[in-house]
Formats: sequence, C-alpha cells, structure tokens
Amino acid sequence: MPLVDQYGRSIRDLRISITDRCNYRCVYCRTGAHGPEYAELASSDYVRMAQVFVSLGITKIRLTGGEPLLRRDVIELVRQLHALRTLADTPPELAITTNGHLLAEMAAPLKAAGLDRVTVSIDAVDPERFARITRVPNGYASVLEGLRAARRAGLGPVKVNCVLLRGFNEDQVEAFGRFAQQEQVVVRFIEFMPLEEGRVWSPRVVVPLAEVLERMSHLAPFHELPHEPGSTSRLYRFDDGSAEFGVIAPVTLPFCGACSRIRLTSDGKIRTCLFSLNEHDLRAGLGAGDEEMARIIEYAMAHKEERHHIGEPGFVQPGRSMVHIGG
Repeated sequence: MPLVDQYGRSIRDLRISITDRCNYRCVYCRTGAHGPEYAELASSDYVRMAQVFVSLGITKIRLTGGEPLLRRDVIELVRQLHALRTLADTPPELAITTNGHLLAEMAAPLKAAGLDRVTVSIDAVDPERFARITRVPNGYASVLEGLRAARRAGLGPVKVNCVLLRGFNEDQVEAFGRFAQQEQVVVRFIEFMPLEEGRVWSPRVVVPLAEVLERMSHLAPFHELPHEPGSTSRLYRFDDGSAEFGVIAPVTLPFCGACSRIRLTSDGKIRTCLFSLNEHDLRAGLGAGDEEMARIIEYAMAHKEERHHIGEPGFVQPGRSMVHIGG
C-alpha cells in the first residue's frame, strides 16, 4: 500500500540529507560561522531506511545536504540506492541537489553508479555577485564547469535552483533567462523562506512569483506549461522554444495541498514538512526489524501537517535551519 497521509495526499518523494556539512556559507542560509553539526549516518543505514520507504511506495529519492558531494562514499551510496530498483514495482528515480562545486569530476561516475538527474544551486550568474552570496571567492567557474559536466554525462534535464533575495540578486532574473537559453538548463527561481540560521526573514525580502514573471517578460515572450499535480514549480517556456524556467513560490502561492514529500535528516529523523516543529526518530528503529521502521514511518505520515504557516501571526520557525534539515 502506498503512503497516504491523514489528508489523503499520496507520499511519493523522499529527500534524504546525507550530510549537514557544506563548503559554502550562503548569506540566506548560514551566518558565516559554523553552526551545530549533527552526526552523519553510515551509508548502509541510509540504504536500509530508503529500502523501507521504497517498500511503502516511494518513487523518487533525492539526496541533499548540506553539500552531499562532500561525502567520500557518495558514489557508492548512489550505487546501492540504485540497486533498490529491483525491489520496487515502480523503480524509484534517483537525483541529487548540489552546489556543483565538486561536480565536474564526479558527474560521470555518479551517472555510471545509477544517478538519473542533478539539480545545481546557483544564485547568481555574475562571478562577483556569486562570490558575495556564497562567500566563496572564484567558485563560479567551478560550478559552471560542474553543470556542463552534468549535461555531458547525461544527468538531464539539468535544473538550476536560484533562491531570490531582495537586495542581493533580484536583478539577476533576466540574466538567468539568458543563461537558461545558452546553457540549455531549466532555471527555477525559489522564493526565500524563513529557514536561515540568522533568522532575518521578513516578507520584504521575498521576491514574489509575480515579480519574477514581470521581469522575465522584459527578456522574451513566454507561456505557462501544464501544472502537474504535486509539482512544487510553476513551469514556463519561451515562445521560441529556446528554454524553460520555473518558479517555486511557497510563500505567495503555497502548494501544501498537493504535497507529496517526506524528509530524512542526516541524523535519521523524519520531518514531514520543512516547517515541522516535531521530528520522528527513524534511526532508533535501525535496531529493530523493517516492520518496526515501517510503523514509525506510517505514524509520522499520520501526523503530517496540513500546511505551513509562513507569515501568519504566531508562526514559529523550526529549530533547525535549512542546512540541518536538508534542501
């Protein structure tokens, strides 16, 4: 039986954070200092937990972090997760979200190990602006080469995630449109959410979907594509067919009603929403049988939140920031 939560939503997408370490200190995520770090699990633990999730109907697995490519065993982990396809009626798709800094040399081995797709986080296509946001000098060239290596390796369609933050990169929207056309990638703009360590979020720094579309209209005509149920992104295509772009708008256009996701932190805790105030300890079930682990997962799904409450009176930001939850 597939996982279904108390609101009738089918849960198909599992996001596993395999580390909360990161080699970047992006201004919208980190304070610049090293925050608390939680224990990473052995690859065999992640594989075992993923196997139980797949038995419950999960059809998409995405590895996140932190920066997942910092794990020395990430290629072997991908290989073991790929092997789970033989256990499922619907073989799960396997993807990674990465900042791309280490991707150039790893793209081809990851593809050979069984990775299907990659998403690269890039928040500016200007090298100086990129360095200002990431606090990493000269990182843009490495990320660009990593993105291109992913395309050559067949990890496509390659997606690029850009978190928009007013005062830092909202004027990069049109440049990202040209970037999508030139590099043949799908750029997705993401509204800034209150998940940063510094806790400086306010509605004033959010660049909303409507503004993104208005800015992109200055570049070229485009049209909206059909919206798939459960998709986080509204997708658009330039009328000349040169590229596609998307907007993920959890603040101004929430998609909670069709949420199909569940998250596993790097220390083995289930989070049913990015903004959950409670966690469910799946790591504690490793010493028991798979049936006990399935029971923990099903209990968590029975308590999945109906929606987030960003911007509402009484909203409480979760104790963990995005880097410690998993992107």
